[in-house]
Amino acid sequence: MPTAILTGQPVPGSSIEGDLRSLGYDVRVASDATDAETLLAQVPGGERVAVVDARFVGHPHALRLGLTDPRFDLAAIPGAVTAKPAGRQALTRAMARESSAGGGTTLAVDSLADRIVTALDADDAGVHHPELGSLVAAVPTDPQARNEARQAVADVDDEAVRLKSAVKSRDGFFTTHFISPYSRYIARWCARRGLTPNHVTTASLLTALIAASCAATGTRIGFIAAGVLLIASFVLDCVDGQIARYALQYSTLGAWLDATFDRAKEYAYYAGLALGAARGGDDVWALALGAMILQTCRHVVDFSFNEANHDATANTSPTAALSDKLDSVGWTVWIRRMIVLPIGERWAMIAILTAATTPRITFYALLIGCAFAATYTTAGRVLRSLTRKAKRTDRAAQALADLADSGPLAQLLGRFLPSRFPALAPVIAAAGAVLLVLAAWIDGPGWSVVVCAAVYVLLSAEAVSHPLKGALDWLIPPFFRAAEYCTVLLLAAEADVNGALPAAFGLVAAVAYHHYDTVYRIRGNAGASPAWLVRAIGGHEGRTLLVTVLAAALTASQFTVALTVLAVAVALVVLFESIRFWVSSGAPAVHDEGEPA
Repeated sequence: MPTAILTGQPVPGSSIEGDLRSLGYDVRVASDATDAETLLAQVPGGERVAVVDARFVGHPHALRLGLTDPRFDLAAIPGAVTAKPAGRQALTRAMARESSAGGGTTLAVDSLADRIVTALDADDAGVHHPELGSLVAAVPTDPQARNEARQAVADVDDEAVRLKSAVKSRDGFFTTHFISPYSRYIARWCARRGLTPNHVTTASLLTALIAASCAATGTRIGFIAAGVLLIASFVLDCVDGQIARYALQYSTLGAWLDATFDRAKEYAYYAGLALGAARGGDDVWALALGAMILQTCRHVVDFSFNEANHDATANTSPTAALSDKLDSVGWTVWIRRMIVLPIGERWAMIAILTAATTPRITFYALLIGCAFAATYTTAGRVLRSLTRKAKRTDRAAQALADLADSGPLAQLLGRFLPSRFPALAPVIAAAGAVLLVLAAWIDGPGWSVVVCAAVYVLLSAEAVSHPLKGALDWLIPPFFRAAEYCTVLLLAAEADVNGALPAAFGLVAAVAYHHYDTVYRIRGNAGASPAWLVRAIGGHEGRTLLVTVLAAALTASQFTVALTVLAVAVALVVLFESIRFWVSSGAPAVHDEGEPA
């Protein structure tokens, strides 16, 4: 149970003790700074502890934001500071220093909590200071100031602010105007009944899987039910994050579930549509796999660009300035958010088209919309990269190398290649990808494609044989993803036997999961997937070469079986390692608000 230590002069009629207890704190009262230091030492090291000024006046939600957020080791608002076990040592040092400076006297004027925060900030201890907005948090030093603070508290509806803050500040048009106005109330209802974000995340996944099952029936009523359930799943997907923000119930497991289930839901729905179409005699597996590839590559572009630039210095460009200027005009903000087809708009479009048309039309619309969005966003990022004078860090270069997912072949060749053209690395990667995909498209399964795959391996190794700090080096991981995924799609399509494309869908889904998992590890500053995992599944170049060899050496039916076995093997290995990592104590405490796409 967390402990709160009240310091300073008590105020008759103050509600601070009750407010702290309502947040789950065991309250102890210190007579002076020395007594506070003694009480702090008595709190078990594995528990959260807070130091709060007894004169605090503010909203309960301000206290909640300052003292209960599980994402931060140290956090503070005016008159209160808290530390999780990981931040305990820094708090103890600051407390000892301020207690000694205060001489152990009763604190009548200055605030020990605020002095501790000042000391922690001076030590650059990483104290989180939450944005309070209109919420009040103050330590009045005289009756008049106290009365004014209490009036300010009364003037602002604490619950209304809390409910509003449950909704993401930046979201898509459809989510903002058609989901969030009522989903926040569902989130509050769930939170008050003890439901956690993880419960709702799981319910969202199950709803989406039922929607996919309905689509797989291939009947009109099944398609209508699928569309309705897909929207219901998206509402629940919004609710889980809103519960987390409303009740500050962030968790490592929750972040992982939310991130991975979103992809699982969407791609399972694609498979359901393909199965439903097949029942009606229409084979759209190639379109389903194409949609998954396009959406995954869009995300890789987002991830790579952000990782390359999030800590870059001198990170400005005329293109970025123009974008910021457009964002200052209200109506352009919504248009720019809608044309990139974020998850809300995308799922709404899929749901409506599923209910009203056919799976083929749904996939055509999805491919056209996502292709336009990908072109728009990628072109803008290329222009930004070419016009900015950013200096990228070693961390950014390592993140891009991890996202490239180079396996043993590329790593071995990279040791011997001269790396004479680092400035041309994106061009080299693109050339290898285009060569391989064109060969698979034109020649189909055959040894000529294997030769092109070998050339692709050489060019891939050359592209990553130097630190990826160039202006456009963030394009290298997306080129690799497109090459691998499209090669699997084309070779499976050329096999022209039942089961080849569904097997390819499964393989790409398993590999894509590995790539998403790598992204979320990097975002949590936990590094990429372990080297043994990348070696075990071959890296992008090893898997691509293997698939081309299997396609050339086996009959179409045997190739289908091989793809299925490969998909199952990759899925088992990456899921085992992912689950092991994310439920371990070393997993990062990340709550990913995520991009709207």
